[in-house]
Amino acid sequence: MAGLGRIARDETGILGGAIRYWPVRVGAAPVLLLGPVAVHPTAQGEGLAAAMIRDSLAQAAEHWERVLLVGDLPYYARFGFYRLVGVDMPPPTNPDRILGCDLVPGAWAGVRGPVMRAA
Repeated sequence: MAGLGRIARDETGILGGAIRYWPVRVGAAPVLLLGPVAVHPTAQGEGLAAAMIRDSLAQAAEHWERVLLVGDLPYYARFGFYRLVGVDMPPPTNPDRILGCDLVPGAWAGVRGPVMRAA
């Protein structure tokens, strides 16, 4: 999604990290898919991904109700993500890695089905 993705460069212009969002739907519900989240190995551990995620989620909350991603719960839980049940990503996605975040309280309640391209 234009405006939500982030690119981080150092003072010399070298790319340090980037994140991207995509509009999708789960059943009839509009969903914002976060991914990829990438940080150059020399910048990892400096909080760059966390800053980009927090900043973009705050902006996404202005227009979206829910965000989906495939990732590690121990890392993404600090941003409000939790494991989703009943949301199906195309194989070979591990169902334990399908995570959601409510940008509006209860936004994922009752949302079930396969993840599909937005119309």
